[in-house]
Amino acid sequence: MTFRSTGAADDGPVVLGRTRERRVRPLRDGSARPLTDRYDSALLDLDGVLYIGGDAVPGAPEAVAAARAAGMRVAFVTNNASRTPDTVADHLTSLGVPATPADVVTSAQAAATLVAEVVPPGAAVLVVGGEGLDVALAERGLRPVRRAADNPQAVVQGFAPDVGWRLLAEGAYAVRAGLPWIASNLDVTVPTADGFAPGNGALVEVIAAATGRRPVSAGKPEIPLHREAVRRTGALRPLVVGDRLDTDVEGANRAGVASLLVLTGVTTAVDLVLAEPAHRPTYVSADLWSGLVGEHPPVRRHPDGGWTCGGWVCTVVPSGIALVGTGEPLDGLRAACVACWQPDDVDRPDDGVVREVVAGLGL
Repeated sequence: MTFRSTGAADDGPVVLGRTRERRVRPLRDGSARPLTDRYDSALLDLDGVLYIGGDAVPGAPEAVAAARAAGMRVAFVTNNASRTPDTVADHLTSLGVPATPADVVTSAQAAATLVAEVVPPGAAVLVVGGEGLDVALAERGLRPVRRAADNPQAVVQGFAPDVGWRLLAEGAYAVRAGLPWIASNLDVTVPTADGFAPGNGALVEVIAAATGRRPVSAGKPEIPLHREAVRRTGALRPLVVGDRLDTDVEGANRAGVASLLVLTGVTTAVDLVLAEPAHRPTYVSADLWSGLVGEHPPVRRHPDGGWTCGGWVCTVVPSGIALVGTGEPLDGLRAACVACWQPDDVDRPDDGVVREVVAGLGL
């Protein structure tokens, strides 16, 4: 089964390999019902959505509880391949978000599924990574090894803090020999308590430079991780929830499913209004709680021109945009986004002016 990207999202059933007919226009259509009623499964990113550093995002545990109470299936989907589902579930539970390993879907699992499609059962697979990949491969009946001399039939690579030159070298030997090469994800950086450190994408570049080859990637924004999440949850109408435009939202758009961007992580209001089409979410909210159980008002054409949402009106003008009104700042952001996202029947708004206007919303 494969996804076919539609470049948009809807609330109809997921049909793998088939373009669906009804689409929800990013931010413009909104939702008259809580998203917990509209979608049967929430595929939640972790860092920036449920927790930041060692603390839960305020309201996130309550939002997950409310989603479950409404009958929504919740899955925790992460690009991080270093941790096992057991470790992730224990961490979430400690933060007040009860979780079991079966609720967790990792890029390591998606990568192991891709490997299992190209090697026979029981095959040796060279792991350039850590325990998360070992466990995921074993779940698929494959045997993780750490040396090219162990006759692997594929190479799988994922972030782990102890990956060093020796393991990268072993991976390079096997990749240069022509073996299938799958990466859990291509995130160039990984967040740490001290800042951003080199991620799996940076380590992949080491082997790519040494071999002249590129891997197949399983993680967001690529389709395999979403496919794995849908397979494991049985989702018919999934909602992807994340804080990043270039992984969570782009991945949802590639898969043709709905997305909710929360502003508790790395993406800012200015980032959103300047987003390219591939990075535009179906919905936006200040946090997970308001996103899942709150209102998502539509953005409409204003009779006097421009776009209106709540008490706000945004119009594209020669110098940029004019945003006037009162009420919820998020409604002003929705109006600004839709105004700036229209086809180029007018000159593109000046980015500098847009930044200044949107920053004035205080989001």
